[in-house]
Amino acid sequence: MTILIEQQPDLVFPIEGKTIPHETNELILDGGFVMPKQTPNGGFEAPEINAFGNDFRNYNAETERQKSVEEFYRLQHINQTYDFVKRMREEYKKLDKAEMSIWECCVLLNEVVDDSDPDLDEPQIEHLLQTAEAIRKDYPNEDWLHLTALIHDLGKVLCLPAFGGLPQWAVVGDTFPLGCAFDESIVHHKYFKQNPDIKNPAYSTKNGVYEEGCGLENVVMSWGHDDYMYLVAKENGTTLPPAALFVIRYHSFYPLHREGKYTHLMNEEDRECFKWLQIFNKYDLYSKSKVRVDVEKVKPYYLSLIEKYFPAKLRW
Repeated sequence: MTILIEQQPDLVFPIEGKTIPHETNELILDGGFVMPKQTPNGGFEAPEINAFGNDFRNYNAETERQKSVEEFYRLQHINQTYDFVKRMREEYKKLDKAEMSIWECCVLLNEVVDDSDPDLDEPQIEHLLQTAEAIRKDYPNEDWLHLTALIHDLGKVLCLPAFGGLPQWAVVGDTFPLGCAFDESIVHHKYFKQNPDIKNPAYSTKNGVYEEGCGLENVVMSWGHDDYMYLVAKENGTTLPPAALFVIRYHSFYPLHREGKYTHLMNEEDRECFKWLQIFNKYDLYSKSKVRVDVEKVKPYYLSLIEKYFPAKLRW
C-alpha cells in the first residue's frame, strides 16, 4: 500500500485568535508556552512551565487536560499486557501498511495530537522541528542526533486509519517493561491493579521473566510509537548509529531515564547509549515552547540528512 501526501498551500496556523498564512514559510510553534531562555553562548535553556501554566510532566494538576491524560493512562495500564505487545510486534514487523519517505511521514504526522502529553496539545510536526532545531544549536556536529530528533515521534502515525487506527493507549504515553513487576514510579501506577498480568506470578517479581543485565533489547516494552519507529528504521536498513536507535526506542521510557528504575536489566551497550538518551530527553521534553521555525529554510538540511541515513522510500 502506498500513501500519497498532497501539498496543502492554504494551510494556516492559529495563534491568539489570528491566522498566519502558509506563504510566510514559518511554522508557528505556539501552545501558549513561555519563550525558552537563551544561554549566554546561544544554547538552549529549559523553560519552567508548560502551555497550561503547570510544571512539565505534572500529572496531578486539576485541569480538564489532566483529566483526559489520567483517563488515557487508566486505559493504557489496563490494556498493555505481555501477550498484547507480542501480538502487536508480530503484526507490525511486517511493515505492510504504507510506503513513503521520512519527510512524507513528517507531514502526515501533522494530523496527530498526543492525548497522553500534559504539556502539549499542538500537532506533532511542530514538536519534531522544535526538538531537532534546539539540539542542532547545541550539538552542531552531531547530525545523526538532529535527524533522530526529527523522526523520533513518527511512529505516532499508528493512530491513523491507514496504519491500523490504534487507540492512543497503544501508541503514545510513557513506556514500561512487561513480564516483570510494574515499578511504582510509573505515572498513575494505581491502574495496574486492573491489568491481567498482575495475576501472573511469573510477572510479579523485580526481574520477572528476565535475567539481571540481560539488555533492554531482550525486554518486552509496552507497545507504542517508540518501538514501531525503531522497527521501521532498523528493518529499512538505516545507517544511523546504535545510540540513535536506542533514543528512538526508549525516549518515552521515563521510569528509566527520569526515575532511574529498571537499570538492573541494562547491559554495557545500553549504558553507553543511555548517555545520549539523557542528553536527548532534555530537548524532547522542554523544547515544547513558543518558537518560530522557518520550514523552508531548514527543510533542505533535514532532507540531506534523510538522504544520508535512509533510503528514499521506506516500508511502514
